[in-house]
Amino acid sequence: MRRSPATIQAHATMPDQALWGETVTPVYQTTAFSQRSAQDLADLFQGRLPGYNYSRIANPTCTNLEQNLAALDDGLGCIATASEMAAIAAVAIGLLRSGDHLIAANGIFGGTISLFVETLAWMGIRTELVDASDTQNVERTITPRTRMIFVETIGNPRLDVPDIPALAALARKAGIPLVVDNTVMTSALFKPKSLGADIVVYSASKFICGFGTAIGGAIIDTGLFDWSAGPFEQLHKSPERNGPYAFLAYMRNVVCRNLGSCLAPWNCFLINQGLQTLSMRMARHVENASYLAEYLAVHKAVKRVRYPGLPGDRFYERTRRLFGGKAGAILCIHLADRQKAFEFLDGLKLIKQAPNIGDSKTLAIHPAPTILWQFDKDQRIKMGVTDDMVRISVGLEPFEQICEDVEQALSRLAR
Repeated sequence: MRRSPATIQAHATMPDQALWGETVTPVYQTTAFSQRSAQDLADLFQGRLPGYNYSRIANPTCTNLEQNLAALDDGLGCIATASEMAAIAAVAIGLLRSGDHLIAANGIFGGTISLFVETLAWMGIRTELVDASDTQNVERTITPRTRMIFVETIGNPRLDVPDIPALAALARKAGIPLVVDNTVMTSALFKPKSLGADIVVYSASKFICGFGTAIGGAIIDTGLFDWSAGPFEQLHKSPERNGPYAFLAYMRNVVCRNLGSCLAPWNCFLINQGLQTLSMRMARHVENASYLAEYLAVHKAVKRVRYPGLPGDRFYERTRRLFGGKAGAILCIHLADRQKAFEFLDGLKLIKQAPNIGDSKTLAIHPAPTILWQFDKDQRIKMGVTDDMVRISVGLEPFEQICEDVEQALSRLAR
């Protein structure tokens, strides 16, 4: 019987083989796994025998999470990592070499931009940031050395929406993978594979976990890219041994193993707990965010609201076409200036000031001097971030109480 996404989520913590009748996969809090013979251990290390030898490579608790995430995205497989930054870094290091070229959207998370333009530059990898919401910008930027296109489903915090099917077609024509960060939407709202994405990455710390209790990331191979034909010499021997699993095998047994980017079993357990209610939570997140965006769009103290699900937003029609109108739970408001933004934030009583998104609680932040402080003003403007902007991650509280808190904080600005 094919299980629905909601069923997969509800059974996210169920073990494949229960030893004592347990209904939750236990936390295998162990560094290593012993074997009955020296030959068994050797066979495990060399891939001739299934099982576990060392938790830096694989762990049963983590396998449970990986299987669930892969199933929810209709993926070939998944590798859980210590954070999403570890996931993105592993993909980049696994696929790119000195002299290679990477194209990334300029409205993505600042930490990812820093990784691309600073850290990868130390390795001789050149990153070009473009407004990827216009596919022609990406097309004009592709060179013979381009090896990857990277976008977010909905940019954070710019909230732009790239045309993923068009980018997928462009990447396929160039013979390179399209990597999509689907953190803001999650598989509960949108599956990037359905529109042609080759690799999907997540910050599982956000909506997937849902309760702000664990840091984690994930890499999912959708199975759409032919790794035996791509320009990745490091993988060309692997397909003979691993077939369509060449990328996943290389990432787990070489890149992630050598980088030590494994996710701790306890964090896998916590993330799986959150995964059980993902669809229900995302429906409430989106409902609350939509209501709040509509309310703020006509508020006299607010200059402008950015939310792709709001009629009139420049990405409203694309959001309807690609995601059925579901636009996630992040919105941005622009107030009179930086001082008013600070006054608004300091006037909040229920909503917390914190740098996370995707928590069950509504969170707000002034991005310019916090999560993007290391970028200069011109760089921030290209990311869609101005000094008067506040980002709100809308939580699960009753909408009336979210609205009441926002209203009382905005009412102070008019005094």
